[in-house]
Amino acid sequence: MRESTRNLPIFKKAQEIYETLKVITDLFPEDNDYLQTLKSHLLEDSMIIQAKISGAEAVKLYDIKMENATIIRKAARSIMVSGNTLEMMGFTDAKYYTIIRNLTEEFRLLFVDWVSGFNPKHFIVDNWGLFNPPGISHDYVQRDDELNFLDEDEE
Repeated sequence: MRESTRNLPIFKKAQEIYETLKVITDLFPEDNDYLQTLKSHLLEDSMIIQAKISGAEAVKLYDIKMENATIIRKAARSIMVSGNTLEMMGFTDAKYYTIIRNLTEEFRLLFVDWVSGFNPKHFIVDNWGLFNPPGISHDYVQRDDELNFLDEDEE
């Protein structure tokens, strides 16, 4: 992973979420299978977020960046809502999950800014139609001059 990615505020916040989740989930009772499974899912989601930030930063293509962003959003939302069942499942320290919710909200704000920085001119048509820049349909016929960005140096 590039050092520039590690220094991004969004990546640092994702790392903070992982580290905080690790501390909180280490409090889950060992004999509660549900909470131990939830712990695995929470830590996995937080690691996916970091991996997908790295993946999005490693490419220029708008559709690949947006695909990674979608996976990040899904994982972050999963982390956010997972706290709803902690008390019901016997986790007596569920109150600490508020920290995760606050960190995830801070992450969401960084995420919005980060995604807005994706260059929509750096695209190859997504014929599935999900991750095209605004105004580009799945059957858009791309001109050769729209692909010139592939030779540009990253700014």
